[in-house]
Amino acid sequence: MRGTRRTRLCMAGVMAASALIATPAARAAERTDGHLTDLVNPLIGSQNEGNTFPGAAVPFGMVQLSPDTGHSTGYDYTQNRIRGFSLVHLSGVGCRIGGDLPVLPTTGDVTQTDYARYAARFSHTDEQASPGYYGVGLASGVRAELTATARTGVQRYTFPATDKANVLLNAAQSLHKPVASTVEILDDRTVRTEITGHGFCRDTGPYTVYTITRFDRPFTAYGTWDGSTVTPGARSGHGGAYLRFDTTRDRTVEATTSLSYVDARGAATNLRAEGGRSFDAVRARAREEWERRLADVRVEGGTPTLRRTFYSSLYRTFLAPNVGSDADGRYTGWDRRTHRADGFTYYQNWSLWDTYRTQVQLLGLLAPRETRDMARSLVAVDEDGGWLPKWGYGPVETNIMSGDPVTPFLTTAYHLGLLRGFEERAYRALRKNADGVPPAQYMGVGREANAEYLAQGFAPYVKGRPYAKMGDSDYHHGASVTLEYALSDAMLAQMARGLGHHGDAARYAARSRNYRNVFDPATGFFRARDAAGAFTGSPDPARGTGFHEGTAWQYQWLVPQDLPGMVGLIGGKRAANERLDSFFAYDRLLADPGRTAREVWVHGDPYAYYNADKYNPQNEPDLIAPYTYLATGQPWKTTDVVHAALTLFTDTPTGMTGNDDLGTMSAWNVLSSIGLFPIQPGYDTWGLSTPVFDRVRLSLDRRYWPSGGLTVAAPGTSAADRYIQTVRTDGRTHTRTYLTTAGLRTLRSLAFTVGPRPSEWGTSPEAAQPVLR
Repeated sequence: MRGTRRTRLCMAGVMAASALIATPAARAAERTDGHLTDLVNPLIGSQNEGNTFPGAAVPFGMVQLSPDTGHSTGYDYTQNRIRGFSLVHLSGVGCRIGGDLPVLPTTGDVTQTDYARYAARFSHTDEQASPGYYGVGLASGVRAELTATARTGVQRYTFPATDKANVLLNAAQSLHKPVASTVEILDDRTVRTEITGHGFCRDTGPYTVYTITRFDRPFTAYGTWDGSTVTPGARSGHGGAYLRFDTTRDRTVEATTSLSYVDARGAATNLRAEGGRSFDAVRARAREEWERRLADVRVEGGTPTLRRTFYSSLYRTFLAPNVGSDADGRYTGWDRRTHRADGFTYYQNWSLWDTYRTQVQLLGLLAPRETRDMARSLVAVDEDGGWLPKWGYGPVETNIMSGDPVTPFLTTAYHLGLLRGFEERAYRALRKNADGVPPAQYMGVGREANAEYLAQGFAPYVKGRPYAKMGDSDYHHGASVTLEYALSDAMLAQMARGLGHHGDAARYAARSRNYRNVFDPATGFFRARDAAGAFTGSPDPARGTGFHEGTAWQYQWLVPQDLPGMVGLIGGKRAANERLDSFFAYDRLLADPGRTAREVWVHGDPYAYYNADKYNPQNEPDLIAPYTYLATGQPWKTTDVVHAALTLFTDTPTGMTGNDDLGTMSAWNVLSSIGLFPIQPGYDTWGLSTPVFDRVRLSLDRRYWPSGGLTVAAPGTSAADRYIQTVRTDGRTHTRTYLTTAGLRTLRSLAFTVGPRPSEWGTSPEAAQPVLR
């Protein structure tokens, strides 16, 4: 090929790798013109702590009706007993929350009230899951089927012929910790509950959900329970209720359960708005919704396995955030008062430390209207409750994770044009968050270490400092928190400049260089500093303290605002590339990419975050790390590393790499497979790497993306031909390793020419991403 002798010598041995792309692209007419929902497997990630759920939901729905088997977050593929089908699940989180109102069909007398005891056995051989639908045969002889609308879960139970067919509604047990529950039988078809709980990683403030369940026919008997005491004929209780049906002739019972985070009236409103349809009608509608959503991305090429993996990831990225407002627009704000969303849908559930890196960018491309409402919802959180969230569940702050993730989330929305009309409102909230800390009476910690960060230029690591509030503490992760704060400052500086706040922009830009203050020249790595400013903890960068779910090796590359500055600190591009090669075990990767990914990068335990000097593709701090080579003059290595990491995504229950975290890892898979990745999260820079499909057609909303669509083509891409030779944008030669959002807005065609060896493409200093000043 046309590479220079220097490039060829640098890459001696590259061709030893023969299977780097996850699955070689097929040359046959492998298209996606059928039902895309048939390519989605919701069971992917339901084993080995992917923590996905296989049940029924619609895109961004409030309800996720899914089986709970006893795992702390809901469903575990290795377990074989279902405790109930409950209303609320968060896809891929690593902590206990939700699981409200588990419902289970049974037969015979009701003698047990603990769902761990009355749980029903099942087999995966009699289990079905697809977008908007879940079905399973229980050992009792009952077949259970689930589907959903945005605010309701719809169940169909087919019983054996019996006069003791029961449906148990358990209000007192869930994935979270119960505080209080009430259950009321309103008439011979209807049950209402009120459930208050708390939980998550280190507990949360309590929240309350309200439900109404309406059956399609009268029950023949009923009762409630408190504790272990079952009272036939009782209409109210605090534990749960059973409803009995005679299925000797008509064996099918259908029920619709509505959900509200506001009040019982809200549950009734949602039931009137979305209930009243048959199970089959709701299932068909849910499938249509998913088909329309998935059809915005059409791929050509790749094996069936690769396409299933891709579309299953795409599916999971649309599971959250979740609708939080009722059908009448009312929602519970972070002040615990009722508000009304005027002109937008209110969303909730904010895994921001995760989603700011990948998912918000993908949603901004494919679901801009919803993403705009999500951004408006975040601003509403501030205006209702007084501060922006860090990790929000429903109407409460959990304070889980660290840093300032809401800033790059909202600045991403700004650069995507999704804040139009409320830019200044968003900016005021972000400036308050960036320059202060929440008041003591507020449930959130915000930038908890901000006082020291602003005064000294770094967040100190204070071992054993008591938690100020529920959740995590930034003081326990001073080194990584400094990097996260500095990244957010850089992104806020760009937004401030765009809005004409030039003084603020200069101030935030200066603060964005604070990453330098935790760099230890003696070790050549970032390192925690104590309150007095001394470097602390082990000098070994694989074992040091003060990094949240990672090590200094893994956080080394979290300086997307100023990679040249970071590279300069560690000795220049040559030293940086040597360190990157060591980090990715690059020589071993070329020889055996799949084995390197599974045995060198991944250590089996998805929570093995520490004591490592290698890339961890299972967790968020490393998500942009493979794209660092785009800034160090060796862009072909980004393709090598990314395609090796893609082998970790498969179409089996173990096919997730780490927790999916509300679509974060799935969005990484989708974007990296397309070859278009947000390398400066919070800004408008999209890095380029080799796609894994011959062609990807994106249908885009013209209100936000004037082109109306983008085709990404890489004819012949494969394990053997994986290196970018040229890139053309709408037919014009493109020599940089990135595109900007402004460039993407009107772009219709992004074409990659690929070949078997690295080329000179993207290797010049001018090709690298910009420094944000």
